[in-house]
Amino acid sequence: MDGVSAVLLAGGEGRRMGPLGAGRSKPLVPFGGTSRLIDFSLDNARRSGFREVLLLSQYEERRLMDDLHTVWNRTPGFRVHFGPYDEAYRGAPSGLPDTLPDRTGPRERGTADALVSKEKHIFGDGVSEVLVLHADHVYRFDYGEMIRQHRADGAALTVSFQRIERRYVHLFGMVEFDASGNLTGFVEKPPQPTSDLVFAAFCVFDATVVRRYLKQLEGTSWQHDISRDVIPAMLAGGERIRGFEVRDYWEDIGTVDRYHRAHRGLLRGKPTLPLSDLPLTVRPEVARRLVTEEPGVRHSMVPADLVNRGLLEGSVAYPGVRIGAGARVRDCVLLPGAEVAAGAELESAIVLEDGTVQYCGDDAPAGGAGA
Repeated sequence: MDGVSAVLLAGGEGRRMGPLGAGRSKPLVPFGGTSRLIDFSLDNARRSGFREVLLLSQYEERRLMDDLHTVWNRTPGFRVHFGPYDEAYRGAPSGLPDTLPDRTGPRERGTADALVSKEKHIFGDGVSEVLVLHADHVYRFDYGEMIRQHRADGAALTVSFQRIERRYVHLFGMVEFDASGNLTGFVEKPPQPTSDLVFAAFCVFDATVVRRYLKQLEGTSWQHDISRDVIPAMLAGGERIRGFEVRDYWEDIGTVDRYHRAHRGLLRGKPTLPLSDLPLTVRPEVARRLVTEEPGVRHSMVPADLVNRGLLEGSVAYPGVRIGAGARVRDCVLLPGAEVAAGAELESAIVLEDGTVQYCGDDAPAGGAGA
């Protein structure tokens, strides 16, 4: 999309996700039986007409870049840009680079630091706006309409927002608007919410304005964060900040319980996201289907290569899954290649690739229509 620099924040470690997030960056956590968390924002950008998205990563950076280069950079007309490492990957189009340049500069302390450290890759000639995306949100969205509204409004910033039950607002960034749709309040995780609107965490900045505020904040006692520092500073500075409502499903996958609950939504009579809307990036050669009722399977998403000698019910399974004789698996997520032993009984659990079973409880739901 001409004039817009799209950046993807993907620095999360996934520590709140327990064994599910151990040993991998949070963006690469499998989701939906078809993909990984990071694939949703990338797929949205591709479908919105972007030819390139700049990755802003830090944790397990080499593993993440290798994966994205293999999965996404063979897609005609679209690629993930790796900032200071991009030349090395472009020099190895048929494979992966043997070595990468040494990382220079201090490690980023927050989301705003990521914009500062990669500024030469973001604020190039002809860039009028910066679209900021996150790598752990599940949703389907066309960013084009939001960008067009941002430009028509002459805004310094346009923030996405969604209406949820007020009792859950304390988990997110709360936003408030006046009658004309201008942002009047922005509080990250407020202890006593006064609004039922939350920041859906993707936004469009005027490139010149956000760069100016980043420079103003450098050297102050800031938290190096877009939500805690940059947006409040722009609001206090009297900038024109507009909102764009996300009316369809959107989910922030912040904990393992929200992850588990989001999979339940895929299996409803009216799913939060239909199977056809899920990016197909993990073993795309293996077909998936939703099964209502057939021998050994009830109300589940299954791959064509499922080996099932037990009962699978209300669950999502990735390719390579094997369920032993007499096993009963209910309300579970089975990651690629997971095996369930004969006679096992599992309920409300995630079965990892190595067979580790992680049980889930209930916590407050993440944002999202239908959540």
